[in-house]
Amino acid sequence: MRLQLLTAAATLALLAGCASYQSKPLVSRPSMLDAVPHVTIDTRDMPLPELRSHVFDPSHGLDMTDVAILAVLDNPDLKLARDDAHTARAQAFAAGLLPDPQFSGEVDRPGPKVAGSDNAAFNFGLSFDVGSLVFGPVKRKSAEAAARQTDLNLLWQEWQVVAQARVLFAQITSNARLVGVLTQNRALLQARYEHTQAALAKGFTTADVAIADLTALAAVESQIHDAESDLRKGRSDLAALLNLSPVVKLDLVGAAQLPPLDEAKVRSILPDLARRRPDLIALQAGYESQDETYRAAILQQFPDITIGLNRQRDTSRIYSTGSLVSFSIPMFDRNRGNIAVAVTTRQKLYDDYEARLNAAYRNVEVILQTEPVLQRQLEESNGALAKLKAAAVDADAAFRAGNLDELGYVNLRSGVLAKQVEIIKLEETILEQTIALQTMIGSEVPVRPVVTSAGAKS
Repeated sequence: MRLQLLTAAATLALLAGCASYQSKPLVSRPSMLDAVPHVTIDTRDMPLPELRSHVFDPSHGLDMTDVAILAVLDNPDLKLARDDAHTARAQAFAAGLLPDPQFSGEVDRPGPKVAGSDNAAFNFGLSFDVGSLVFGPVKRKSAEAAARQTDLNLLWQEWQVVAQARVLFAQITSNARLVGVLTQNRALLQARYEHTQAALAKGFTTADVAIADLTALAAVESQIHDAESDLRKGRSDLAALLNLSPVVKLDLVGAAQLPPLDEAKVRSILPDLARRRPDLIALQAGYESQDETYRAAILQQFPDITIGLNRQRDTSRIYSTGSLVSFSIPMFDRNRGNIAVAVTTRQKLYDDYEARLNAAYRNVEVILQTEPVLQRQLEESNGALAKLKAAAVDADAAFRAGNLDELGYVNLRSGVLAKQVEIIKLEETILEQTIALQTMIGSEVPVRPVVTSAGAKS
């Protein structure tokens, strides 16, 4: 009876420290937000320094940085990545726990009962896996490094989401400008086409002139349709990135422009790239985790020892206390298979890190070499546009005076439009490359100060 009471008390004590089940039913309706949340955000937890210093205030519309902050907070993919990080930390916690001691018990009753013997015999034992004290610390280090890798991968994914939000903002802004330019030209070409149709009806012009006007008008309308489709898609993609309903109308404000890059300052950052890029640091943590796994595999080629104590009594009422030791004999397996897997896996992680590091430097170098070319093209296009606009003003006066034919005038206006579209696309490309570079180097991009017409720097 005393033994039963002790067993019951020990069982109740163990159950008191156990976790209890908590239900969490699935939702039956979409959880997308129906409006931009007007909340106070502590930007100190943001993944990039330029986000931490920004004052979030959506009441005046969303600028490029506001959009990036909202993306970090509510992006669905980041929520899943954070769940993975929580799981990795839980696995690291589990790896640091010692195994529970093992209790074994046996009660035998003789039958039929023999005179002079007791009515029961028992055998109770308590054992512990000593090998966990040897392998446990190494496995715990491996799990902790894996958890750090998951946290760093989460940080890198946050950087990617920030870049994606900025790119979508830039694309939306660019397409909105493009629609505005194209709409202005369509109004001009529409008026010109109506004037040509009226002149054709009166016999003052020929059909080929009217056809040229109609062709130019149709081409502009086609460009408007494409730009409007891109604009709608960009807004839809941005809403999805922010976990907003597609019907939410985003009030985007502010310009999407950055000054030219400072190539020398960017290059000065490159030697520190492996210590500032989360994806590279994550690969280092993954390599460390696998290296510890390799160490554990080496240790596990030696016998795994279990020790214990037992207390027993037979039916003749003789009590005895003993000890037990069990271990595997490393004769055939010797954990050679797991060691081979650990070695090859570590080599793969080594090669993966080397390739990623080379790609990181290469991608930055490509942008640094491409950016001056794009800046030169943009400067040349702006110069050409200024000349075309001046020619268009003169052409308009000449056309009204009858000194320029309709086809020449339409071709000149089409040239102005084409150059405007080219400039908008170039500016968008430069901005997207700058955003990509900012993600690659992990900080605000060093830029050259812009010199105004008065000679002051801004």
